[in-house]
Amino acid sequence: MGLIKAVGLVLHPGRHRPDVIETVVDWARARGIEVLGAPQEIAAYTQPITALAPAQLARRANLLVSLGGDGTMLRALRLGCEHQTPVLGVNLGRLGFLAEIDVPELDRALCAIDEDGFTVETRSGLHITTADHEVVAFNDIVLVRVPGQGMAEVEVQVEGHPFVSYAADAVVVATPTGSTAYSFSAGGPIISPRVEGLLVTPVAPHSVFNRAIFLSHGERLALRILPTSSELGVEVDGQLVAHRSGGTVLDITVEPAAARVVRLGRTTFYQRVQRKLHLTGSAAGVGGESGGA
Repeated sequence: MGLIKAVGLVLHPGRHRPDVIETVVDWARARGIEVLGAPQEIAAYTQPITALAPAQLARRANLLVSLGGDGTMLRALRLGCEHQTPVLGVNLGRLGFLAEIDVPELDRALCAIDEDGFTVETRSGLHITTADHEVVAFNDIVLVRVPGQGMAEVEVQVEGHPFVSYAADAVVVATPTGSTAYSFSAGGPIISPRVEGLLVTPVAPHSVFNRAIFLSHGERLALRILPTSSELGVEVDGQLVAHRSGGTVLDITVEPAAARVVRLGRTTFYQRVQRKLHLTGSAAGVGGESGGA
């Protein structure tokens, strides 16, 4: 008997891949393993999959398999968070930062996991608390201006004290995992996922201070929407969850090792970043004619 008794599927809502589902189901049937899935996600498939509410999926499964892109992977991490269920990311289509394998490797990867031939990489999460809302993010939390409205004017508080204020299109608080997402697009640095901390990056800043800030995971961070700010949207891992007005304070703390990602040693974080950002050979030609007069 292997390690896995039940495997839970987390599916991309817009990518119908019966061939991939068949690979998982055939592999599981050969080993006497149950396959689980959320009812609304597996409805389009004819394969024998046990329907379970998403809240029950991670409790029953020994492994969650994310079939999609980074958005699907982030959803799987949130599902697995409470029960610390490891997540295997399988890329469908465009290369994602978080996926570990592509479809042709799926059967071999599942065999390796069932036979204990894998490692687990922990990922930190961001816990956000406001007056009436609590949520965990694995990429980022963003305070963003509403289109057509004024700037996002946000005060950054560290350890209970005001540190700096930004006037910008948005203010991003990212995990190291999320450093290659919205924060990177705004000019923020790439941070190793092995580091635990919070990266605060302004997007299109209009303030005098326009640099990103990296805080230790143990430091208390709060964002206060200034009274002069327009109403802002609150986005969690790219999903709009609320609107907040001036005077609102959002407390953000790091949850170390909030999720577990399966790694098979096929690629490193830096190799995935290289491929996604086309960094290999990116310096070619730079400075090629240097050397002075």
